[in-house]
Amino acid sequence: MLLITGGAGFIGSNFITEWFKEHDEGIVTLDALTYAGQLSNLKDVEHHPKHHFVHGNILDEALVTHLLATHRPRAIIHFAAESHVDRSITGPQVFIETNVTGTTTLLGAAYHYWCSLDESAKTDFRFINISTDEVYGSIELDSPPNVETTPFDPSSPYSASKAAADQFGRAYHRTYDLPVVTIRCTNNYGPRQYPEKLLPFMLMRARSGQTLPVYGDGQQIRDWIHVHDFCRAIRLILAKAKPGDIFNVGTNHELTNLHFLETLMGALDKVEPRIDGQPHASAITYVQDRPGHDRRYALNCSKLRHALGWAPLITFEDGVRSTIDWYLTH
Repeated sequence: MLLITGGAGFIGSNFITEWFKEHDEGIVTLDALTYAGQLSNLKDVEHHPKHHFVHGNILDEALVTHLLATHRPRAIIHFAAESHVDRSITGPQVFIETNVTGTTTLLGAAYHYWCSLDESAKTDFRFINISTDEVYGSIELDSPPNVETTPFDPSSPYSASKAAADQFGRAYHRTYDLPVVTIRCTNNYGPRQYPEKLLPFMLMRARSGQTLPVYGDGQQIRDWIHVHDFCRAIRLILAKAKPGDIFNVGTNHELTNLHFLETLMGALDKVEPRIDGQPHASAITYVQDRPGHDRRYALNCSKLRHALGWAPLITFEDGVRSTIDWYLTH
């Protein structure tokens, strides 16, 4: 049995759906169903006999403790988080509550549960803490990609809260020997992503004939990974990682935000062209940059590739096309 937090969100729901395609092991999903977590994301598994959904919050220590004692999971995969940078700028407090206090509440309950296990179960148990490349902060255009030991330098309230959650996970391993494994990933895209995120946000605006607002000059650089590739990496890390391991996960396919958007719009042109014959990219406009906007994120993922043999399978072009197809039919 696995306990999944935030399983009704974008990455969590994709992980759960894919898990049951390859595994017979059950999952308990804990999700508060805030604005970005929706039961419709779990429609594919709503009747699965080995999936049990619980509506609740990771801040509820009594509930988390009850779920651990009742279901006796061999691992916790912690997706639950507030994750939108713009929202963190206008309202940072909820990011502290969910990402920092929520994570430490979960870690504390996990530690007490882990202490109750026999030695064999203790050895096998894992707490998979899902972090982000944003904890490293912005790097220069000519700087080498960040490795797992690169010092943190978060810029936004969101990335600061995730950095704190990341560090607490590592501290629980160092102080209490809780077998925490940390995963820091680049920008995910794919099906079921909440429409405030870049790809679905721009896709929806393009389809409704609205402008496509780009922050600043659009030259901010990000690495992009299809959510199915990331979920495959998580499954591999769950199976093979040692306690205390940290893994960067990415594709080393860096794009400026402008290039990303132009590629997305070019793919949309092929399947749903504009009525006026103009390319969708002609609607791109530039707006004032947001505060503290990091210029470049980049991860060195050689540890994951060499230690566990993982590599991405979905090219950016194929991933964008399949993602557009999913949104057009959903």
